[in-house]
Amino acid sequence: MVEPNRQGEVWVFAEQQDGILHDVSLELCGKARELADRLNVSVGAVLPGYNVAHLGKTLIAHGVDNVYIVDEPSLKNYTTSPYAQCVVSLIEKHHPQIVLYGATPLGRDLAPRIASTTRSGLTADCTDLDISNVTDGRTKIEHENLLLQIRPAFGGNIIATIVNYDSWPQMATVREGVMSMREPDQNRQGQIIHENVEGLSALAELVQVIERHVEERKINLKAARIIVAGGGGVGSRENFELIRELAGAIGGVVGASRAAVDSGFIGKEYQIGQTGTTVRPALYIAVGISGAVQHRAGMEDSAKIIAINTDPQAPIFGIAHYGIVGDLNKVVPMLTKALRNRRRE
Repeated sequence: MVEPNRQGEVWVFAEQQDGILHDVSLELCGKARELADRLNVSVGAVLPGYNVAHLGKTLIAHGVDNVYIVDEPSLKNYTTSPYAQCVVSLIEKHHPQIVLYGATPLGRDLAPRIASTTRSGLTADCTDLDISNVTDGRTKIEHENLLLQIRPAFGGNIIATIVNYDSWPQMATVREGVMSMREPDQNRQGQIIHENVEGLSALAELVQVIERHVEERKINLKAARIIVAGGGGVGSRENFELIRELAGAIGGVVGASRAAVDSGFIGKEYQIGQTGTTVRPALYIAVGISGAVQHRAGMEDSAKIIAINTDPQAPIFGIAHYGIVGDLNKVVPMLTKALRNRRRE
C-alpha cells in the first residue's frame, strides 16, 4: 500500500498505439492540469512503449510538467503484466496522489491490475472530477482536498460521488470526450524523464502477441461538427432513415439516444449520453428525444441545439436554442427537402 502523499503529483496514464497518443489521454492532461493547480502540485504523465520519446513534447504542450518514459522493445505491443509493472514501479517510486486513466478497453484492463497491486481505490467510468474537502460521516473527520470521482450509477439513473480517504493513490478511469481537450501550448516547458523498470522482458514473454488486428471505428461522433440524433420517439428502425436523410442533407453524422439503441433502432456505437459518447458539435439536432438528464449530459455543451418533439413540455426544450413542436414524420422530411433544394441553388 502506498502512503497518502498530499504533495504528490497528479498523474495521467498516457495511452498510445503505434506512436500515436489516444485523444482521451490529451483530454485528461487538461483536467489534470486543472486539478493540480488547485492542489498546488505538478502534473505527471506515465508513458510506456517503444520509440515513444517524441510524444513527450506533445504531453508537455497539453499541460504536463514531468513525463516519465519507459521505452523498451518489450513494450511495443500492449500486454497487461509489463505495462502494469511499469506503472506500479513508478507509483511506488514517486508517490503521486492521483492517477487518471482513459476508460478505453486498454485503460479498463490496466487500471484494475494496478489498483489491486497497490491496494488502492479505483472508480471506473467517471464523467467528472473535482477537488473538495470531505467529512467522513462515520468518524466526523474532515479530509482536505480529496478527489471527487463522479460517475453515473444504477444504469445512469443517479449520479454518485465517490471519495477515497486513505487507500492512495486516488485512481479513476474517465470516459472519452467528457473532458474538453485544451489547445496545446508549444511554448510550455517541462521535463522528460527516462525511467528504467527491471524485469519487463521476462513479463513480456509470459504472453506473446502473435498477430494484431485493429478494427477502424465505424463512426467518430466526437469529431463531428454536425450531429442529427434520433430518440425513442422516432418509433422504428425504418423511421431512422429519416434521421439518416437529414444528416446527409446537412453534411452531418447520425447519433442516437439510449432509448433508440435499447429499442433496436440503431447500433450502440451511435449512442450519445452518460452511457455513450459525449459530444460537443457546432450543431446538434435532437429528433424525437425527450431530453432525460442522462442524454443531456452527453450533448448539452453543443454550440447550437435544435430540438424537434411533439411534446412542448419535453425537457430537451429546456436546453435547446431553437425548438420545433411537431410530428417528426412531417417536420424532418420538410427540413431535408429544404436543405437539398438550397444546395442545388
